[in-house]
Amino acid sequence: MDTDQIEQEARLLHDLDEDTNHSPRKGPARWIVSLLLLAGLGYGIYYAWGHWVKPAAADATAAQPAGIGARGRGGRGGGRGGVAPRGAAVVTIVARKVDMPVYLRGLGTVAAYNTVVVRSRVDGQLQHVAFREGQFVQQGDLLAEIDKRPFEVQLAQAKGQLARDQALLQSAKAEQQRNQLLLEKGLIPRQQFDLQAATVAQYEGAIQADQALIDNANLQITYSRIVAPISGQIGLRLVDEGNIVRAADPNGMVVITQLQPIAVLFSIPEDNLGDVLKKLRAGQQLRVEAWDHDDSKKIADGVLLTADNQIDATTGTSKLKAIFDNANNALYPNQFVNVRLLIDVLKGAVVVPGATIQRGSQGTFVYVVTENQTAELRMVTVKNTEGNDAAIASGLKAGELVILEGMDKVQDGARVDVQAPGQSSDEVPGGRRGGGFGGGRGGRGQRNGG
Repeated sequence: MDTDQIEQEARLLHDLDEDTNHSPRKGPARWIVSLLLLAGLGYGIYYAWGHWVKPAAADATAAQPAGIGARGRGGRGGGRGGVAPRGAAVVTIVARKVDMPVYLRGLGTVAAYNTVVVRSRVDGQLQHVAFREGQFVQQGDLLAEIDKRPFEVQLAQAKGQLARDQALLQSAKAEQQRNQLLLEKGLIPRQQFDLQAATVAQYEGAIQADQALIDNANLQITYSRIVAPISGQIGLRLVDEGNIVRAADPNGMVVITQLQPIAVLFSIPEDNLGDVLKKLRAGQQLRVEAWDHDDSKKIADGVLLTADNQIDATTGTSKLKAIFDNANNALYPNQFVNVRLLIDVLKGAVVVPGATIQRGSQGTFVYVVTENQTAELRMVTVKNTEGNDAAIASGLKAGELVILEGMDKVQDGARVDVQAPGQSSDEVPGGRRGGGFGGGRGGRGQRNGG
């Protein structure tokens, strides 16, 4: 419907009014026709506004230069026009150049350097226990005493037998001397002289046996006093005072474990055994670290002692033994620990967090942020990983910015918005919120933004 049609309907309406004024007798029918004409006129005006007037105004507004467009709320803001599109919000980290250690890891078991089950070497009644359970003792300290009176009686008996045999020997020697004189004068036969000489030798042998009995009795008395064979920690007592102990008892009286130094046994794959043996044979001391079961806290430092002389065919691993000073007694026998064997150090390696490394069909890659704030997909080669860090062999240089967070929203060549860790995606560096209506409310937002 155009303007001419609207004018035509207006003339018809005017003529209708004149006819109505001249012919008031035509009644309600003319009023109904008038209402219908007014409704048609209103619809025509609405149709013209929606299809010609409003689109023309919108085109005129869009044709205005950026920054001259519609003002913000209340006519004071900068509006939405003129705000440049922002890239994906990311958090970056600088690739650093450091010396990175290379460890071989394994699960280890702490073992006492020496373990001794203290047993009695004689049979008798346990009279006195001189140690406390859990006590640290030094080599030679008194542990227990056994009733030694039976051995003292044996000693006295052996000494008496020795005195008797010594007297007999002295008498036999005197008789031998007389027989020697008689033999020289031809008064006794040679056989009698030889018999007396044998008697002397017999008494000399008896005296040696008596001396051995004396020594044995003294030794039994010594064994009745039990001392610590090594330095270490006492375990739980297995025999109480007053009981009869025997040398053949398999359980013993107590167990002593040597804790300083202490050993750790662990296994490594057989593929790495060659490198370890090469360094051991060259005289290098390889450092070994013992960590707790969570692998979060280091317990002690030690050195590698040796490797086993064979590989376990069932597991394909080789067993190694490390020694720890354990000055603070942090390691305990049969304790499970995580072991790290330092095998090498990468000098001046380019290191980034392992979370920055992505893997795709073409291999491993990272996103690097260039100087113009765009993301660049960079193929890299990982040389070694240690904990949360990864050493890059090629594809990355020290000092470059690598995307750490937000890489799932980034594409190669896309613009990114670098933010500090923990910063919201709608915050700008300075604490003001971006986007919205031209930097805040009204003209104040424009002044703060420059």
